[in-house]
Amino acid sequence: MPFRFSSSKIKATLLSLTVFSLSAFGLEVNIAEGLPYVDVEHGGKTVRIQRIQDTKHKLKNSYAKTSRPCPPFCIQPIQVAKGVKLYGELELLNFLKTEVKNNTGLLIDARLPQWYRNGTIPGAINIPFTLFTRGIEDPYTQKILELLGAEYKNGKWDFSHAQKLLFFCNGPWCAQSPHAIKALIKMGYPANKIFYYRGGMQNWQMLGLTTVIPEE
Repeated sequence: MPFRFSSSKIKATLLSLTVFSLSAFGLEVNIAEGLPYVDVEHGGKTVRIQRIQDTKHKLKNSYAKTSRPCPPFCIQPIQVAKGVKLYGELELLNFLKTEVKNNTGLLIDARLPQWYRNGTIPGAINIPFTLFTRGIEDPYTQKILELLGAEYKNGKWDFSHAQKLLFFCNGPWCAQSPHAIKALIKMGYPANKIFYYRGGMQNWQMLGLTTVIPEE
């Protein structure tokens, strides 16, 4: 007599194979093919960046909004300034794994603190755009430039050892990081050391990527 599976056994077998395949080969919702997650340091702790695994998940926060008054919330151009490269999510993650990890670059959340406190990208630090737009004569701005690796020599600023900077804010409709980028370039910061993640928090969350609430 030939051996036959019952329908219940078939379902149970398929379920076990599905669970095995997910555990053996990674998550169901990966960041990219062969890239299930990225571990980064944030606030002295290791944070795992991955996508939300619930394939029915939908945004319910303020980033689900499609329309905001313009101005000030106007759509930003792809090229925010000449020489500044545009980054997407994969480039941002690679920046975290290379430049940030090696202390040669910083991921900067250029939003005002009240936005930052609601959640940010793991590995980012908050430097509000207003601290760059004060002008190069402002002592607070000068202190920040020094922290970024710039040096004041012979009456002018030397940016040869300055860090690479990747800026983001709320999304394609947010001008906070573009303001910071333009202000830095005006002060002499090299455009080839500045990068722009235009998608910002809106695109980051739409893709279900991990966010963190900064500790007070």
